Amino acid sequence: MQSYRATTRRHLSTSPFAAAQAADPVKSFDVGERVSHDREGLGRVHSVASGAVIVDFGSGRMVRVVAPFAKLHTL
Repeated sequence: MQSYRATTRRHLSTSPFAAAQAADPVKSFDVGERVSHDREGLGRVHSVASGAVIVDFGSGRMVRVVAPFAKLHTL
């Protein structure tokens, strides 16, 4: 008897059943936008680079947050 292997099954395009949930879209931020970070608190976006955002959390404390921005939320 063969053991059962837990693997993900691929979705066939002709299947009548719904496909698995797609990944969340990538968040985008604008310069000057107010944001909230789960650990750092409230801040304002200082600059946006490809795959990273630099946020000013006040009193000159700049933090570079890289994608995916799971802990960074817009206000």
